[in-house]
Amino acid sequence: MQSPRKELVITAGSQSGQYWRDLWQYRELFYFLAWRDILVRYKQTVIGMAWALVRPFLTMVVFTIVFGNLAKLPSDGVPYPILVFAAMLPWQFFSSSLTESSNSLITNANLISKVYFPRLIVPTSAVMVCFVDFLISGIILLGLMAWYNYVPNWRILTLPLFIAIGFAAAIGAGLWLAALNVKYRDFRYVVPFIVQFGLYISPVGFSSAIVPEQWRLVYSLNPMVGVIDGFRWAILGGDASIYLPGFCLSLFLVGCLLITGVRFFRAYERSFADVI
Repeated sequence: MQSPRKELVITAGSQSGQYWRDLWQYRELFYFLAWRDILVRYKQTVIGMAWALVRPFLTMVVFTIVFGNLAKLPSDGVPYPILVFAAMLPWQFFSSSLTESSNSLITNANLISKVYFPRLIVPTSAVMVCFVDFLISGIILLGLMAWYNYVPNWRILTLPLFIAIGFAAAIGAGLWLAALNVKYRDFRYVVPFIVQFGLYISPVGFSSAIVPEQWRLVYSLNPMVGVIDGFRWAILGGDASIYLPGFCLSLFLVGCLLITGVRFFRAYERSFADVI
């Protein structure tokens, strides 16, 4: 007796619950894309993963000379290179994530136009690659602390919390730019400007404590201000402090950025294969 034939129907997972289940089912694709991008980034390079150390290190040296030695800005009672690099870590991760995730859908156009899978996997895997660079760059911070004989206090235990906030900010902004870059190709020229402009308006080369008190809440409209201040509070200890109203505002904006980024990406996800 012939067994009844079963038909397998593949759908795009229109319901929200089905979509998130699809994300879990396609987790191997996420691992593959992230690992592939890591290999491509460092393949046939002279110094390999050391590039993840060279870029933030040189930026830290320039900022230390300009803001620490020439401008004589305060350093919250810690060596200025450590002050700068504690901010360079989250900023480098955020800026790299914006650049990589905004181009991720275009780079994987052939894959997106041929098979179904949750497109959310593509920009998030790009952010994960940047997170690997973030972990590698942390070696410099450990080296600086050893060089200056600087030992963090108990606050370092809260660092994973601020890493998670930075991760949410990177994914939220990356999803917005990835979707917009598919619809409007002009955004590939806008993203480098956003990254460069954001570096100047974020407290990377200086402490946000130098911002006048009456402007600190307005300054915290930049979500990365709260993330950077959180990193410094956790890593530096001592005199480093968090402006609580500004941090709460930044945290709220990061949450809004993540939620709206996911919703905007999902809203236009179905049309990616047609317009890419």
